[in-house]
Amino acid sequence: MDNSIFAPMNLSQVKLVVSDMDGTLLNNDSNVSPRFFNQFNILKKQNIHFVAASGRQYQSILDKLDLIKDDISIIAENGGIMKFRNKEHILLQLTPDDINTSVNLLRQIPGAYIVLCGRKSAYIETSNLDFVSKFRNYYSEYQIVENLTTVNDDVFLKIAVFHFESSEAHILPTAQVLSNKLQVIVSGQNWLDISHAEANKAYALKILQKELGVSKSETMIFGDYNNDLQMLNLGYFSYAMQNAHAEVKKVARFETKSNSEEGVETILDELINYK
Repeated sequence: MDNSIFAPMNLSQVKLVVSDMDGTLLNNDSNVSPRFFNQFNILKKQNIHFVAASGRQYQSILDKLDLIKDDISIIAENGGIMKFRNKEHILLQLTPDDINTSVNLLRQIPGAYIVLCGRKSAYIETSNLDFVSKFRNYYSEYQIVENLTTVNDDVFLKIAVFHFESSEAHILPTAQVLSNKLQVIVSGQNWLDISHAEANKAYALKILQKELGVSKSETMIFGDYNNDLQMLNLGYFSYAMQNAHAEVKKVARFETKSNSEEGVETILDELINYK
């Protein structure tokens, strides 16, 4: 990775900007800055398309980007669902067997809180107030149910698991056994995601790039955690946030400031001025 904040290659070729949300575009209060919304209006005039790519729930991303939601593409639930040209596409789903096997295993982990992520809603089987307070930051639509394995009136895209200390230390060692059939990835300090073996942000982004006729050399991508690793390989202008996981910094070509210092906006200013 080039530790320089700015890329040496000609930024004028960029046609697509893709950003993760938490730890990347969102600040430490989980908000999008007014500066970004102003930049977006300029990017739109410059015919640069913006994509929000996140492990977050689809509805939650819409809430965060409500002002521009009709003019962007959205990759949600780590590639399980995508919005492109105002149409939603369900990509790769979990089967009932996937859900039953995963939930029964995850219930054995002390301190783990399980979220079943559906298209219509997220589902949890705990009313722990501390967890619900954290959880509601990522999920706008949710239901508390008695048993996750009996929920059937939805399309299921992902299982997210939360641990107050560390998902990598406390959830991954047990959940890793599921990786022989499903994708198991640490998506944040406290979160681990389980999804269809082929479902990830890169899977969805490849579809978008093809539809838009945009190449890797015309794509700029920002990320901070392991669920961004494959996606970062799809853009020449790949940026790890200063606050990123060490593995992300190995994969990204460049590094920018942290999310609390508006690292994405710093590079977007360079992009806008280059144009």
